[in-house]
Amino acid sequence: MLELEMYAEIVAVAVVLFYILGIVSAIDSIINVRTAQGAIAWTISLLTVPYIAVPCYLVFGRKKFDGYLEERKEIEEETRELLRQTSSEVAKYLVATSPTAPMYHALFQLTGIPAAGGSHAELLVDGHATFESILQGLTTAEDYILLESYIIRDDGLGRRVGRILADKARHGVKVHLLYDEIGSRNFHRTGLCKQLSMSGVEVAAFNTTQGRRNRFQLNFRNHRKIIVVDGKTAWVGGHNIGDEYLGLNKRIGPWRDTHICLRGTAVLGVELAFATDWRWATRSVLRITQPGLDYGDHGDDNVLVFPSDPASILEQAGLMFLQLIVAARERIWIASPYFVPDRSIISALQLAALRGVDVRVMIPDRPDGPVVGMANWSFTRDLLPAGVNVYRYQGGFMHQKVLLLDNYLAGVGTANFDNRSFRLNFEITVLVEGERFAAEVAAMLERDLLRSRGVTMEDIEAKPFWFPLAMGAARLFSPVL
Repeated sequence: MLELEMYAEIVAVAVVLFYILGIVSAIDSIINVRTAQGAIAWTISLLTVPYIAVPCYLVFGRKKFDGYLEERKEIEEETRELLRQTSSEVAKYLVATSPTAPMYHALFQLTGIPAAGGSHAELLVDGHATFESILQGLTTAEDYILLESYIIRDDGLGRRVGRILADKARHGVKVHLLYDEIGSRNFHRTGLCKQLSMSGVEVAAFNTTQGRRNRFQLNFRNHRKIIVVDGKTAWVGGHNIGDEYLGLNKRIGPWRDTHICLRGTAVLGVELAFATDWRWATRSVLRITQPGLDYGDHGDDNVLVFPSDPASILEQAGLMFLQLIVAARERIWIASPYFVPDRSIISALQLAALRGVDVRVMIPDRPDGPVVGMANWSFTRDLLPAGVNVYRYQGGFMHQKVLLLDNYLAGVGTANFDNRSFRLNFEITVLVEGERFAAEVAAMLERDLLRSRGVTMEDIEAKPFWFPLAMGAARLFSPVL
């Protein structure tokens, strides 16, 4: 009997404690959650079922990545000092920003990295072209290699990349490899990781959970895919390192993706993004610029490297996409595997279509999850009445993150059109201003559209009776998809 009374007292104390934590967390959510809908949802759940909601809030509730912002400020100051050392080589290639050029001015205010002229952007379509370029580029490394990927597999492609990295490290090239511990959750246990470390490659996990306040923050991801060789060449895009990105996974089938290769001064922006992440992961500084390096004039492209992260006061990725949509006068084409935007993006796309802009959104016909798929249909229903054209790609799983603005600007990167990329992920997008590159991206997307089917309201109305309910339910989860 005494044991039952003690047990009842423990349960009562636990319940009271959870309700107190629920009240405290609800106050925190009202103050800090970015959207009114999110704050309302968290507050109701924290006050009604705190024993479930409080642990969830610890993992999914916070909007800021504490500690990272301070690290970023330090590395950016160190980088500015290094840039001053290279000013004579770099300054003449930087694109001036001013309020009279509102798009670049706004984007520079968001990211702090200037656009760089005299650069060259090469479009890489699908895995074979991408990794042929990357593998060839890695073999030319003489000084250092920076490699960051959300997913690194110990499979055929992973081992091919690993052999080059290990060989370069053994021959004195400094090799830094960074991976996301959630996306590559078992990589540290693989034979590939151990072999790389033994060969002298510096391997580190991004480690979003380091620091007392971040211990439960499993919701943040480092989704960037970055490779830099000797400060001269960089690769950014949708491909992680694994056989499926070559279309070799029979379960997934053909894989449609896009990458970009940069040469010239624009590479510095990619290096800065990597160096910031490396600083957070390892607490060590990378010397990411080389005084005296002859950057040369590599082409006519103006390139803006746009890193975004959840540590910033402003929602960088979402505002970047919003700025590009607002700037569109003739067309805005978007290709993304995850199309789960917020209300502001939906409204901007609707208004663009209503003012006569050719707005096209391309998503995969076979998404990699049922909830994401239903959310895609839900937002499609919002866009069609305004005249936005939505296409579902049928040539396999489409994973590319590409944007085309009018006839002069295109973007390739890692950020999806969803709330996770807007608010929770570390992402990087490369914006290229130049008619040549824009024309290449337009031709690529036109080929993809030939393998896609347009969606109509009749398609949605023909769905089973339960479909609207499923779409609405999936939409509820859109802030964390």
